[in-house]
Formats: sequence, C-alpha cells, structure tokens
Amino acid sequence: MKPTDLRGILQYIPRFREKTFIISVDGAIVTDENFANILLDIAVLRSLNIRVVLVHGAAGQIKLLADEQKISASNLDGSGITDAATLKLALTAANRLTHEILEGLSAHDLRAASTNAIIAHPLGIIQGVDHLLTGKVERVDVELLSSLLAQGVVPVIPPLGFDGDGKTYRVNSDHVAVAVADALKAVKLIYITTTDGLVCQGKLIRQMIVGELEALLDKNKCDFTPATFSKAKFAAEACRAGIQRVHVINGSVDEGLLAEVFSNEGIGTLIYANEYQQIRLAKKKDIRAIQLLTQKGVQTDELVKRTRTSIEKQLGDYYIFEIDKNPVACVALHVYPEQKKGELAFLYVNASHENQGIGRKLIQFVEAKAKELNLSELLTLSTQAFTYFQSKGGFSEGTPDDLPPARREKYDQSGRNSKVLVKKLK
Repeated sequence: MKPTDLRGILQYIPRFREKTFIISVDGAIVTDENFANILLDIAVLRSLNIRVVLVHGAAGQIKLLADEQKISASNLDGSGITDAATLKLALTAANRLTHEILEGLSAHDLRAASTNAIIAHPLGIIQGVDHLLTGKVERVDVELLSSLLAQGVVPVIPPLGFDGDGKTYRVNSDHVAVAVADALKAVKLIYITTTDGLVCQGKLIRQMIVGELEALLDKNKCDFTPATFSKAKFAAEACRAGIQRVHVINGSVDEGLLAEVFSNEGIGTLIYANEYQQIRLAKKKDIRAIQLLTQKGVQTDELVKRTRTSIEKQLGDYYIFEIDKNPVACVALHVYPEQKKGELAFLYVNASHENQGIGRKLIQFVEAKAKELNLSELLTLSTQAFTYFQSKGGFSEGTPDDLPPARREKYDQSGRNSKVLVKKLK
C-alpha cells in the first residue's frame, strides 16, 4: 500500500480519531532535508483529527556548537553530566530547533506552541557522581498540554525541564517522550531517528513484544549503538507504562511516518505491549481480504483458487491471522468426522510477513483445534511447500490412500498430483 493511498488510510481513521500520538524527533532529523516531508505527514495526521505532540532532541546541534566554540561539551544526549557550559549550548540549540519546527508547522497552516510542560528536578548524585544540571522528569503539566490539544494546537516540547525556582535542566528527549506519552495516555509513541529502527546482530527488528526486548537488553544479546540503546530502553519503559505501540523509524525516508502508521508492514521497528497478533475465525466480511491475501499463491500455483461462494459455504473452517486488526495470513481446517481426520488447508502468509514464525503458529493452532475435536489425524496437501510442513510442522509423507473418500475424489479430479502429508495426533 502506498502511504498516500486514501483507501488504505481510511481503515485506520476510526481507530485513531481523537487519539494522541507522541512523535519524538532526533535533532539530526530536524535539520535533515526530509524533515519538511515529516511535517507534511504530521499535517495529514492532524487533518484526520489525530492529536500530535512533538518532542525533539538536540544532541547533534549541541555537538556542532561545542565544536564551533571549541568547548568540551560534557553531555550531548541529556543522560550524562551537564555542566554550566553545556547547558548554555543546550539552551541555544534547543531554542533554535524549536523555532525551526514552529516555522515548519506554520508553513503547513498548523497551530503550534513551544511549552514549558516538563517539570524536572536534578538527577542528583549517582554512584558518587554529581550530574549537576542534568534533570529528571518529575511530572508533566497535563492540564497545559490537554488544553492546547483540545484547541487543535501542536505542543512542541524541547529537551529541557524546569523546576519551581525557575531553574532549567537538560533532560533526555527519549525520556521526555515516554513521560509525556504516559501522562497523556497516548496510543502511540513514535521515535524518528537516523537509523532504520532497532538492529540486533546486524538484522532489523521488525516487531517484537516488550518482554522479548527486555530480555535482549538484560542479557546484552544485541550490540545496540548508544543512540539505538536509548530508543530500545525507553521503548520498553513506555510499553510497561501502558503505551501499546512504540515505533522506531528512519526520518530520512520520504513518507516514512505515514507508511509506518497506515500500513501493516511499516518501515521500521514496532515494539508492542500486548499480544497485538490474533488468530480468529473468519467472518463474511473477510472473504474479499482472504482472496486478495492469497491471490499471489493462486497465481504461482501454490494454492487452488477458491471462489467467494466456496469460501462462504465453509466459512466456519477458515481462520485469519491479524496484525493490528489487519489480515496478514490465513488457514482452514476441514473436518471429516467419520474418519476422525482433519485437513489443514489454504495456509498462506503475506510475503511482507514471511520468516516471522506466523506459518508455524497457524499450523500449531490448527493442530490444537483438531485435538479439541478429538481428531486422530491431521492431513495436508502441498505441491511446493511439503518440505516446510515436514520440517516445521512435523508431518510425514503419506499417500492418497490416507485421504478420506470424499477428499480422495477431489484429489483425483484436480490432477495437481499434490504430495499428501500426514501427522498423527496424540
């Protein structure tokens, strides 16, 4: 789906209308040539009545200022020690970036306001080290932000916090984004950074439940860079705070924000708090989706074409694998009660979601269903994926004689010469 495809976007609108997204943009992205397109994407979100809060970092700009002024900046990302010189640089960099963001939003006729909504206190002394002017978020001024959002204003939040005495502290923008998302009960937190997402052992993590991410962080199984480690750490923290979806995407990709929000595949990493995947019984309204989903498999002769009428006639046999309420795979279980046999059929996974274990989950699901029905044997027929069923599903090669009589008749008439695979159920 093209992110600009209106029909693709429309299906998400009821779910996201009047909901809040927190978009956290790294400072390096604000000055990237693609940032104008990101602002245009934000304008699209606002046109759909999605409330947006924009948090930004300033690490790259602080470093540039430090190099220009030949100052040794002690804390670039807001998590180390911040001395007075670094705080001064942070104030200059953050104010410049906030101004650029406000200008860009104005260019798209979006009302926006810079806020002092982050109330902070000193991070303090940790393991004997005084972090000086580095701050920690104490609370978020929810009343202020809610008031702005209710008026259609986009709050812009810099990586700075303020205390009751008027002092300013440097705070980590990733942390600020989590605190704001938690306070406003946002449905999404989107980190826009300079990498394609979270990368583990050289491979991009496309989606992962928060528990698995925490296990990777605890065991140091992934060599996260400092920047992506921060995103991974705070993504996990956000999910545990109740934000259901945290995305990490590359801000240099044109229309990347819309592609991430309004498509099944996305472009980056999705960390989710609950089991956002679901296998459910197909409904009449799913028939067209099933046909579209399996169209390629039919064209390549992996699957036998099934008409709308034939699917509807046996609709109770079909199951859908959803991701965020969108079908990405399907399977059927046809039962032959007299022979106490079941046929696993029409298994297909969208190409964009291959190699993620979905096929195996569907096989396990059908096997469990067959056992619930007290079937003694599970069959499947395949012309191209028989080795997959053998290695991943535990099937063994059988013969056409293993098929129930009604199924054997269809087998002989098809002329496909499919391999028959059998699995005994305990």
